[in-house]
Amino acid sequence: MSATLILIIIASYFGVLMLISHFVSKNASDDSFYTGDRKSPWQVVAFGMIGAVISGVTFVSIPGMVGNNYFYYLQFVFGNVVGYVFITYVLIPIYYDLKLVSIYGYLETRFGIKTYKTGSLFFLMSQSFGAALRLLLAAKILQYAVFNALNIPFYLTVIIILILIWMYTNKSGIKTIVWTDTLQTFFLLLAAIVSIYAIKSSLNLSFSETITSITNHKYFKVFDWDVNAGSNFFKQFISGILIAVAMVGLDQNMMQKTLTCKSKKEAQRNILSFSLILALAQFLFLGLGVMLYLYAEKFGIQLEIENGMFINTDNLFPMLSLGHFGTIAGISFILGITAASFSSVDSSLTALTTSFTYDFLNVKNKKSKEKKQLKNYVLLGFSVLIFVIIMLFSESKGDVISTIFKVAGYTYGPLLGLYLFGIFTKIKIRDAAVPFICVFMPLLTYYLNYVMIEKFSFDLGFMNILLNAGLTILSLMFIRKRNE
Repeated sequence: MSATLILIIIASYFGVLMLISHFVSKNASDDSFYTGDRKSPWQVVAFGMIGAVISGVTFVSIPGMVGNNYFYYLQFVFGNVVGYVFITYVLIPIYYDLKLVSIYGYLETRFGIKTYKTGSLFFLMSQSFGAALRLLLAAKILQYAVFNALNIPFYLTVIIILILIWMYTNKSGIKTIVWTDTLQTFFLLLAAIVSIYAIKSSLNLSFSETITSITNHKYFKVFDWDVNAGSNFFKQFISGILIAVAMVGLDQNMMQKTLTCKSKKEAQRNILSFSLILALAQFLFLGLGVMLYLYAEKFGIQLEIENGMFINTDNLFPMLSLGHFGTIAGISFILGITAASFSSVDSSLTALTTSFTYDFLNVKNKKSKEKKQLKNYVLLGFSVLIFVIIMLFSESKGDVISTIFKVAGYTYGPLLGLYLFGIFTKIKIRDAAVPFICVFMPLLTYYLNYVMIEKFSFDLGFMNILLNAGLTILSLMFIRKRNE
């Protein structure tokens, strides 16, 4: 595919996003950016959230990681589904009953102002790194596919993407994103389906033979019972539950979309529907991963191996789609990765802006003009921060998705501990001590995981979030008020 054709595809796609933004932002109120006026159809929200969760990481990393990790990621997905049930019946009622815009307002109600600010700050750190790493992967692919040929440096590619995202989200924020994410989800799933069809045709397989080829392949291993491995079933399943609760239920990015639904019941339907569709989508991407390796084996494509493991697995899907599968599959891939790059960052920037302006600048009490100025300055500030993080990690290798979940275990662990402690106990604590606990516990978790690996060859994997949250809860017991 020529760079010119790819550029035309991206420009056309962006034009459609701007058109959606234009129609959706008509009659937008001051609060549309933050709440979507609470009029979003739950079916649209549920489908659009798939694109935000999948992002460029799932789109590229999950198919590639199959070569080293088989189908073990599915254990994590099973845990996710259980976590979404908890979100539906425990967290959603709390958020709606308190009429929250920033979900971290719950922490102020339950514990106090310092806990509230600490929880919000941990989200801001987590989301900034997560959004940057997700965009980094997509930007690298677009750089490889089109911008290298135009002699555009990587840093400028990232700036261009951030400017485009700002253009269609700036006016009405979450109200626009609910609808643009729906389009982006469609193109993400379409790209996976088209790629599977292209491989199936190249290998002369029928539909039933394709299914058999996947399920009989050596990579089709779903359960790992090795206690010491990071991919052990119990570690993956339990961490899947906790990370779903933390990265969706305690994440302003995901919950802000849900809170645009008209009522609590519609929000609950949204989460349940979203969880089932997401599980099917992730299984689809794992199946695509097996097909990619089948194609490489069949046509003798040499993949990079180091110490018996595939390296740079995030490059596999882009390389084959753009160089081997034909024009239609290449176009669908470009649309998919473009959708991934936009959907993973537009909602993150909106959520970061919402959290900071509500939690630290008290924007709800500002006048209309001042509210708009603050929103614009904060949105610009977080765009710059994401750019800086991307440039710092621009030389990183390996599958990004594992990095994101490991980082999430350290940054979301204190948040998870605070919410579980707040929901399931009535104990009052000394609010001023919470920031110190939330800073120290991730450091202690990291050290303990390092010791267990070095001394006992026992890797916590994604289970670091359980240890982190557990230590936070235990520490909160020590700062309970004396009359408790």
